[in-house]
Amino acid sequence: MKLIDTPLKDCYIIDAEVFHDERGYFYEKYNEKRFEQITGLNGHFVQDNISKSTYGVLRGLHLQKGDYAQAKLVSCLEGCVWDVAVDLRGNSPSFGQWFGVELSAENNRQFYIPRGFAHGFVVLSEVAIFSYKCDNFYHKESEGSVKFNDPDLNIDWKIPEKEMILSEKDQAAAAFKDKNY
Repeated sequence: MKLIDTPLKDCYIIDAEVFHDERGYFYEKYNEKRFEQITGLNGHFVQDNISKSTYGVLRGLHLQKGDYAQAKLVSCLEGCVWDVAVDLRGNSPSFGQWFGVELSAENNRQFYIPRGFAHGFVVLSEVAIFSYKCDNFYHKESEGSVKFNDPDLNIDWKIPEKEMILSEKDQAAAAFKDKNY
C-alpha cells in the first residue's frame, strides 16, 4: 500500500500493490493493520456499501452529521468515476476546498475521506460499481447534503451538467454558504 497526500487535510489516496501474471491480477484491497500503519488512522470500518450506476449518474455531495458522522474508504470495482471530497470542518485549514480523483477498476485506487467531509462521485464509464467502507453506521435522520453545483465550491465534475443524472434529494441539497448540511 502506498499513501498519497492530497491538498485536503487528512484526505488520502491509497494505491495498492497489484501483482499481475498470465492469469490476471491479485491485490490486497484492505488490511486494517496495514491501513493503520500507513495512515496513522483508526481503520476500523463497520459497514460496506455497494452502488451500481450508469454514465452521468452523480451521487452527492453526501455526509452524515453529528454522532453518526462517517469516514469513508471508497473505490471503484468496475468502470470509472470522478470522486470528490469537500472539507466541511470549520476549523480545518482546507475548509471549503474540494479535491477530486479518478477511481477505476484499472487503477485500483482507493480514496480515504475523513469525518466532516461531504462526498460525491459521477460515473464516467458506461457502468460503474462503487464500493464504500464506512467507519460508522448509516442513520437516516443524520443525513446531510451540499449542492453538487454550488457556485462557491465550483467543482469540476468532468462531464457537462446536462448529461448528469441526479436524484430529487441531490437536486434539493443545501447551498454551501447556508451551512445547513
